[in-house]
Amino acid sequence: MQKTNPKKTVRPARKQAVQPGLEEDMNPSPVFERSSARKGKLLDKVALITGGDSGIGRAVAVAFAKEGADVAIAYFNEHTDAETTCEHITLAGRGCMLIAGDISNEKHCNDIIKKVIKKFGKIDILVNNAAVQYPQKGIEDISAAQLQKTFETNIYPHFYLTKAALPHFSEGGSIICTTSVTAYRGSSHLIDYSATKGAIVSFVRSLSASLSDKGIRVNGVAPGPIWTPLIPATFTPEEVAKFGTDVPLKRAGQPVEVAPCYVFLASDEASYLTGQILHPNGGEIVNG
Repeated sequence: MQKTNPKKTVRPARKQAVQPGLEEDMNPSPVFERSSARKGKLLDKVALITGGDSGIGRAVAVAFAKEGADVAIAYFNEHTDAETTCEHITLAGRGCMLIAGDISNEKHCNDIIKKVIKKFGKIDILVNNAAVQYPQKGIEDISAAQLQKTFETNIYPHFYLTKAALPHFSEGGSIICTTSVTAYRGSSHLIDYSATKGAIVSFVRSLSASLSDKGIRVNGVAPGPIWTPLIPATFTPEEVAKFGTDVPLKRAGQPVEVAPCYVFLASDEASYLTGQILHPNGGEIVNG
């Protein structure tokens, strides 16, 4: 098994005369295999997931547990959903913690981190995932109250939780933020929601630059149309019936199809990725 450190700085190597060259003549040798003997990609990691009670958050929570992580779930008031998710985490043999409350409140976010540290002793992965959306026909229908609610739920907690968690992160920690395909293509009936998702993209890129020297990676996931509780809770029956049919794959995605992106970004397999966004969106071509 290779023991070479993949993060080791590459030294100047002897020039090879013929392309494509010989790997056996390189010094240091390129790292092609990890030396870790872990059975799970996230073995003994501790993850906090906002909105982890259902939808994409639930799928990520269960996937993390199956890869060996203990999981804390921050959610609003969907107690039944949260308890079901927790049952699946414990069935995977990992620890679970449920924390209910409003993450738009900075004090609550600070308390969440304190509770996670008290129970698990550390935090390795932060998934900023929770969000709300309120479809409107146009910008003239978006009230000041709605605008405030959307921003204080969808983007403010990214700042609150990151600030509170950062002192407890070690090198190798991972922050993953859920943005959306709407950040790239826009949405005429979700203008305020799309604006927050665009802000999250910029947050990921800026925070990744800020934390790179600490060895903490920051990435994001921009799902397309995914079948989550937000869909029937915010769209009309007619809109729900055709939800997702406008993407190249002609269907909505399932949360389980998105969760592997988060597992990958949280794991050492993504050790050379920071400031990046993955796009599980059914085939939509996006820029950025």
